[in-house]
Amino acid sequence: MNRRVRTLLSVAAVAAPLALAGIVGGSAEAAPAPKKVGYFTQWSIYARNYFVKNLVTSGAASRLTHVNYAFANVGSDGRCFEANLAGQGDAWADYQRRFDASQSVDGVADRFDQPLAGNFNQLKKLKQRFPGLKVQLSIGGWTWSKFFSDAARSAAARRAFVSSCINLFIKGNLPKIGGEPQGGPGVAAGIFDGIDLDWEWPASAGNVGNVIRPQDKQNFTALLSEFRRQLDALGGKHRSLTAFLPADPAKINAGFETTKIFPLLDFATVQGYDFHGAWELRTNHQSAIRSPAGQPVKPEFSADAAINAWTSRGAPKSKLVLGMPFYGRGWSGVTNANRGLFQNAAGPAPGTFEAGFEDYKKLKTLTSQGYTLSRDTTAIHAWLFNGNTFWTFDDPTVLRAKTAYIKSKGLAGAMMWSLDGDDAGGSLIKAVDGGLR
Repeated sequence: MNRRVRTLLSVAAVAAPLALAGIVGGSAEAAPAPKKVGYFTQWSIYARNYFVKNLVTSGAASRLTHVNYAFANVGSDGRCFEANLAGQGDAWADYQRRFDASQSVDGVADRFDQPLAGNFNQLKKLKQRFPGLKVQLSIGGWTWSKFFSDAARSAAARRAFVSSCINLFIKGNLPKIGGEPQGGPGVAAGIFDGIDLDWEWPASAGNVGNVIRPQDKQNFTALLSEFRRQLDALGGKHRSLTAFLPADPAKINAGFETTKIFPLLDFATVQGYDFHGAWELRTNHQSAIRSPAGQPVKPEFSADAAINAWTSRGAPKSKLVLGMPFYGRGWSGVTNANRGLFQNAAGPAPGTFEAGFEDYKKLKTLTSQGYTLSRDTTAIHAWLFNGNTFWTFDDPTVLRAKTAYIKSKGLAGAMMWSLDGDDAGGSLIKAVDGGLR
């Protein structure tokens, strides 16, 4: 199953000054409304039992500016595609599955033979209910970035790749697959307002088996340019183009022409999580704003270091959106000292869906199960420890501090991975929304 996993190897924090307010015609320029970008995962409708409808019932839809639907895959031929193949594609979730009335945004059950069903149809209903909400199709992710380099390797390859993605997801021309009645010309037109590129990572290591070329750095810029050209050629309304970017300065240097890519992007989301996890056998934070005192790994990651790494290379703060986790990272067999922080561990903590990984909605219940909550109010991170098992995570208190940081730095807003990790009442998205007002 496609999921987002970040394992970071090195970082160097570079100081950058805070932005000054712009002055136009002798008066202060009005700041744009902050971006609040939430990822809805294709696979959340299965074991997690999380549907597009939950964006309504939790209050998330009324608080978000953008929903990124994750993910579309890049084929070995360098094209976007739809398929029902394990580990390759899930057209069933995207546009074939029929939802019953209890799972539907508008309370109306899908018919067997309607031309569009699945998550795409629910997103269409969501936009009808919240017309100001923008929905983007996110391509790639940790698992599905294998063939990005092939898709971007030449002008001809880029033209064909971009055309295939726009044909499927912007024009909405979906194939009929497996004898199901869904699909056809234009059936998904108008659902997606733009494209989010999640190539992990150009010219440097990501998931095992990814195709990597030194020229990916220049080709990433050229790929953005081709997306911008073809999206603009459609005419009519502006269609957005965004990208997910790494925190690691080594990956930034290897894969991104910073001053060239941002004029092509509406905004970019910056990795603000998975700084540490159970791939290391010592507990640590996964998403602190600043490097905590006593942190044993050098050089070290933090949200502030990631933002400064981009701004020091010429990225405009007004286009940087800081990523935040709606989940935690955990270890077990942890030495019972220092409230579990920076201690040796035996391995990953048991998780509901993945070892070493747990949703916030589950972690919030652990204080009633023998865990003690601790905070670092200087570095801004929180953790739970019961003498053996340690979880690092963001709760509403941490997220309110992060939104204050976003405002103080003049950043464009916040991104959340992923919305299904929040509780039924939307405690995390409420904290983000309230903090950015």
